[in-house]
Order: sequence, then C-alpha cells, then structure tokens
Amino acid sequence: MAQATSTRQTADERRVAVLAAANIEFALRGLHGASTDAIARRAGISQPYLFRLFGSKKQLFIAVIEDCLARTLDSFRAAAAGRSGTEALDAIGKTYAVSIEKDRNMLQGQLQAYAASVEDADVREATARGYGRLVDYVETVSGADRVTVSRFFAKGMLMNVLAAMQYSIDDDQRDSWAARLAEGCRDDES
Repeated sequence: MAQATSTRQTADERRVAVLAAANIEFALRGLHGASTDAIARRAGISQPYLFRLFGSKKQLFIAVIEDCLARTLDSFRAAAAGRSGTEALDAIGKTYAVSIEKDRNMLQGQLQAYAASVEDADVREATARGYGRLVDYVETVSGADRVTVSRFFAKGMLMNVLAAMQYSIDDDQRDSWAARLAEGCRDDES
C-alpha cells in the first residue's frame, strides 16, 4: 500500500504564502482592521508561526508594502525594457494603468499604505522608500526633467483615484467630472 506524502513548504515558501494572504487582508481592511488570525488561516499556518516569521502585525504590513512597491518597480522595469525617454514613460504608464485595473489588491494595498502613512512613521518611511525607488527609476530611464516626472506621477495618482472608484481611464460613459479627467489623461498621452 502506498503511503501518502505531503510536501512541506520551506520557510521562504511560507513567507511568500503569508505575504500573499496578508496582501489580500490588508488591502481589504487596512493595517488596523485586518486580523492576523484571518491572515494565518488564509496562509494555512498558525498565528504564532506568522509572528515568528514577521515579528508583529505592523512589520507584516510593512513587508506587504515593500513587496507591493517592489512588484510595481519590477513591472516598470519590464515595461521600459529597451526604451528610454518618452517611449519609456508611455510604456510604464500604460502598464501601470492595466495593472491597477486588473489587480484590485495592488491598488487597494497602495491606497491602504498611503492612508496608514498619515499616522504611522514606520509605515510612512517604508512607503516613502518604495515610492522613492519608483521615482528614481522613472527619472533615470526617462531622462525627463522634474516637471515631467512630477506630472507623470500626478497622473498616476489620479489614475489610482479613478480606478478606486472603478472608473476606467478608457471609459466613455458620460460627460462627468471623471470622464473629463480621464479624457485629460488620454489627451496627455498623444
């Protein structure tokens, strides 16, 4: 008779699973509303083990922020590969627009990070560090001046707000304030 075998996860695999579970819970409920018990259950581990891996709920939240912003940077790099200048900016912008429309957890996670940054210095520092890496990369790959880079990121934040309200930048539903703003974003691309 064959014995059933189980595959044990390594600590790194468990860490990845916890980050994925925490990303969902924190995106939905924020730093203070998310439950470490729910995160542990979603990841298939015990709550004490979650704390052995990350130390505290806030440290886990910060790890999720760092992971989210690192994945965003990776997507920027992939989009801009072999490009520079305006071509790189356009490719990054289009890739980012698609990602926030398709990955609601990424969008919500970023918004939760910004919200928690208002009152928590540690979260603010981690968020600023990750966001700063995005800015540094965009400046380097595009070679653009500060005004252009500032406008690029301002447009990205506007896209976040429109996406959070589930208004697509490509949506032409009606002549509303959202449609006018989205149209302004599209016009800026030409």
